[in-house]
Amino acid sequence: MKLSWYLPVLLSAGLLACSQSAANGTVVTKNAATSVPAATAPDNKPSFAQYAASLKKEAVERGYSPELVKQVFDSLQHYKSAVVADKKQPEFVETLDTYLPKRVSKQRIALARKFYKEHQAELAAIGRKYEVQPRFIMALWALESSFGKIMGNYAVPSALATLAYDGRREAFFRKEFFLALDILAAGHVKLADMKGSWAGAMGQSQFMPSAFMAYAQDGDGDGHINIWQSRLDAWASMANYLKTEGWDQSLTWGRQVTVPKQFDFSLVIPKGSKDRAQWLEWWSKSERSLTDWQALGVRTATGGDLPKRDIRAAMVMPDDEHGRVYLAYSNYQTLMHWNRSYYFVTSVGYLADLIISEG
Repeated sequence: MKLSWYLPVLLSAGLLACSQSAANGTVVTKNAATSVPAATAPDNKPSFAQYAASLKKEAVERGYSPELVKQVFDSLQHYKSAVVADKKQPEFVETLDTYLPKRVSKQRIALARKFYKEHQAELAAIGRKYEVQPRFIMALWALESSFGKIMGNYAVPSALATLAYDGRREAFFRKEFFLALDILAAGHVKLADMKGSWAGAMGQSQFMPSAFMAYAQDGDGDGHINIWQSRLDAWASMANYLKTEGWDQSLTWGRQVTVPKQFDFSLVIPKGSKDRAQWLEWWSKSERSLTDWQALGVRTATGGDLPKRDIRAAMVMPDDEHGRVYLAYSNYQTLMHWNRSYYFVTSVGYLADLIISEG
């Protein structure tokens, strides 16, 4: 199943663990999962226990095994903290200049370089198979789950059932709930190990169940796809995501540039797109060849000429006219499909560049 437009919205709204909340730079930290008794129903709304009973009835009708149904629904609990997190509005608190040093810290850069060297053979094999540069796999692994160390401690079925019950996006989370049951039914992971963020993002790759169904891969060849405990499965799944969504290994993600005085900022992709389709429409209006950007006075971050390559790029400015300026290549679009946030994409590209730099 291909990710719907809604997942990038979830990502950019900070619904996944360790993810930037939006293109404004708010950082969402992972809260410990806290459960509460079955929610008390306001007005005419059914209780959480009653809602869970409706889910159980549907699970039986869908043909899940009695053992799985009993195991899942005996464990189901309501997470008040997930509801609070879902309704929390992001705040405008950062710029790239303050965000990047924290998100891509010296410690994270050092660890990314260390793991990149230690696992070079494994990463190279995955990179060849999926045609994705290994440094981008490492950068995503570092930023999504802190090298597989921070994956969230919410029971995924309970988190998804909680948010479906909350009702603000019931159809989306109800669908994700049953996809989570599909993953359990296939035997990829045990229920006790199916942990994730408060929004149900799972494992070292922080995939929603729909993303798991669309992109997850058996990277270690053991017959199961375990993005929680197998880094090879997680790496292969992330690489497959990028490749499936159009990654071009002949290109990097983009580059920071400078613009001249009196530059026409109408050429920059506007911020605040309502969905991916609108953002891609704005991209097409901004996109030009490097030769055209050069003629408009755009130069590298150090003031040099742009590469003399037949590449098209759009221009993005995460912090508007007084912030950093980037020429974004087609791989930028793929990263924006993963998380429709300029801050997230910049952090991935920035770290990927640093992994192979000598600094």
